[in-house]
Formats: sequence, C-alpha cells, structure tokens
Amino acid sequence: MSGGDVLKPQREGRGFTKIAAGFNHHNTENELQHDFLWRTTRDLPERGRIGIFNRSYYEEVLIARVHPNILASEGIPDAPTGNSEVWQNRYRSICNLERHLHLNGTRIIKFFLHISKEEQRKRLLNRIDEPEKNWKFSVTDVEERGFWDQYRDAYEKCLSATSSTDSPWYVVPADDKKTARLVISHIVVETLAGMKLSYPKADAKRQLELKAIREGLMK
Repeated sequence: MSGGDVLKPQREGRGFTKIAAGFNHHNTENELQHDFLWRTTRDLPERGRIGIFNRSYYEEVLIARVHPNILASEGIPDAPTGNSEVWQNRYRSICNLERHLHLNGTRIIKFFLHISKEEQRKRLLNRIDEPEKNWKFSVTDVEERGFWDQYRDAYEKCLSATSSTDSPWYVVPADDKKTARLVISHIVVETLAGMKLSYPKADAKRQLELKAIREGLMK
C-alpha cells in the first residue's frame, strides 16, 4: 500500500515544484510545536505553480492511526487516543483546509496508488536483489507489512471521509507502473484543461512599449 515516485516522469519543467513533505516515526522538535497540518501548509506552492507532495498531512491519519504511539508523542492536550473522535476531528480539519484552498484558487487532486501485497513483496525483493536499487530498500517497509490489514482499514476510512467534489481522491491500480502513470497523467491533463488556463495578455500600454522596442530592433 505504498506508491513510490510515480510522478517523476511528469514533473520536469518550469512551473513545477516537487515537495517531499517528509514524515517518519519521529517528528522533529520543531514539528511537535505545531499542528499536524503545518508541515505541509508551510510548503504550499504559490499561485501559478504546481506542487507535488509525496508525503502530506494524510500520514497523520494513516501511520499515526496504525501506530498510536506516534499520536501520543505529539503532545496534543487531552487527545482522545482511545476512540475515533481524534480521527474524525482530523478528517474535518483536512476537509476544511482543502475547501479553503479551493476557494482561494488552488486545485487539489489526490492519488492513492494501490498495489497488491504480492506486488509489494516482489518490489522489496527486487530492491534487495539488484545492487543499484539497494539504496531504496528499508527494513521499515518489511516491518510495516505486518500491519497490512490495519493500513487497509485506515485507508478505507480516510478516503471515504476526505474525498470531495472539490478535492477528489483517485484510487489508481498501481501493480503496473506504466498503466498507473498513464492514468495519473490523464487525470492531471483533464484537471488542467478544466481550469481554462491562458497566458497573461498585454494591455494597451504594454503593446505600445513592445511596438516601440520592436521598431528599435528593426533598425
């Protein structure tokens, strides 16, 4: 149930910003001084740019749900870690944030790259067997396989609670990487086309300036 860097072939070029808003089992001291949305919102792209998050605040309703000790370490006052209230509150916070961003001109599309347990096993073995891919291998990935059912439950609850018309989730079959990339590319292109983007138009004053400059260059 992990995705990998499937957007790499599409992210090159001007106007794109790839952001790996990192998440691991040990938050930094600085991160613990902020709310769970902070690590992502601090790196949101400015208007006119595209940001790609490999990790985001969704880790805080997935990994933190599977491993309650992570939530306990965040120092939230009176956090009800023993029931679903904390997760419902976080889903609500996420939906409110994404609605706010949408109303202010940001378009959000979210992809869940769904791979089978068997395909994940093959990829982990591949990272061990091929020396040039050893750097990708993490023992943590193997350990997390033991929580497969818990992650599946966490993902189902998360996707159901946080998919909306404005900020939809797309569940992409990802056992075949080329197919997954094709599906994602199609959705991104459709989203951009729906935004009816255009280049800035020069006003009358600017047109006169350009005309004068052109006349000078033609001499």
